[in-house]
Amino acid sequence: MSYTETIEYLYNLAPAFENHGVGAYKPGLGNMLQLMDALGNPHRQITCIHVAGTNGKGSTCHTLAAILQSAGYKTGLYTSPHLVDFGERIKIDGKMIDKKFVVEFVQNNEELIRTIEPSFFEVVTAMAFCWFRECQTDINVIETGLGGRLDSTNVITPLLSIITNIGFDHTDLLGNTLEMIAREKAGIIKPNVPVVVGERQAETSRVFEQAAQKANSQLTFVDSTSLPSDLLSSFQLKGLCQSKNLRTVMTAVEVLRHNGISISEVAVANGLSHVCDLTGLKGRWQTISTNPTVICDIGHNAHGIATVARQLKQLTAPLHIVFGMLRDKNVGECLDLMPKNASYYFTQPDSHRAMTSDEMTTLARQHGLQGTAYENPNEAIKCALKNAKKEDIIFVGGSNYLVGTAMLYFS
Repeated sequence: MSYTETIEYLYNLAPAFENHGVGAYKPGLGNMLQLMDALGNPHRQITCIHVAGTNGKGSTCHTLAAILQSAGYKTGLYTSPHLVDFGERIKIDGKMIDKKFVVEFVQNNEELIRTIEPSFFEVVTAMAFCWFRECQTDINVIETGLGGRLDSTNVITPLLSIITNIGFDHTDLLGNTLEMIAREKAGIIKPNVPVVVGERQAETSRVFEQAAQKANSQLTFVDSTSLPSDLLSSFQLKGLCQSKNLRTVMTAVEVLRHNGISISEVAVANGLSHVCDLTGLKGRWQTISTNPTVICDIGHNAHGIATVARQLKQLTAPLHIVFGMLRDKNVGECLDLMPKNASYYFTQPDSHRAMTSDEMTTLARQHGLQGTAYENPNEAIKCALKNAKKEDIIFVGGSNYLVGTAMLYFS
């Protein structure tokens, strides 16, 4: 099989949650533990940092990876989903996984995959751990896919656990209260492994305190005091949410130092000022074209879109918003948050879970937003470009998939 055929094979054999939703979700670690055992338990042969949370996981993972790279560590990075290329999920020092390894991994383990019948995410997680083992990485930053307790990545015993924040998302799987969701995320807390929690929330703090106490784990809540202005100004990520993510990262760095990981101030400064260059991070309040300015952001639930909407409302230039979401998100709540004084181009992301453009347009009108439906995302972007003046701003968001489409459009 070619690389493209191999990726298609994985999607077809073991459906991805991103495309199929709840039907592709396989809770529990049974399949993963079988895979690990058959593959020689690579998860026990690599050093990891484990990151969970509702939002900010990707930015936190990439920023930590950039700092560790700058400190001289050969750094693996496992995140999801990808925006354009499957290889974005698995990187070492910013370089995507070797395509030949992907093909050979699937070919060599095809019988194992058929026997265990793992999910797409389970196979890819196993692939990442094997790649990091083969390349003899020094340290690996691992992002959970969904939740924590039953997530495929939760077979690892990391040297640090991080939980960025808790918000409402995937409530059909994780629970419909913040406390229930927090209990699932707290499942990554391991015995005697320190844990950093990015936000102290009234509904969830006690959950983390109890879990850390039970595991005899040092718990650190991130201080909410303001960061030094020079630190913020040097950070390559500019979205409003990034100040919270940066506090989490800086707290994690201090905990890592306390536990024997050498990270200089020079490494921190270099990692922060070059995080996108070093890791290839995309889609976080990113300008992808100019004249007119086109910005995209992957915020895709109410917790994330609240920050995006606040930033949009601070802009003074006329706004053109290309917007689409998945139907299993809290779409109405998200639409309520979006600015009313903008021209909307409602479309549907490239996913089986997408809300159709007509449905989105009808629902948006009920929430005071006016716009036109475009079934094809590229047509929506094309029309926004046609209507916008050079001084206007076009924003593309609401879904990872829509952001990925926009990046391909402007590539």
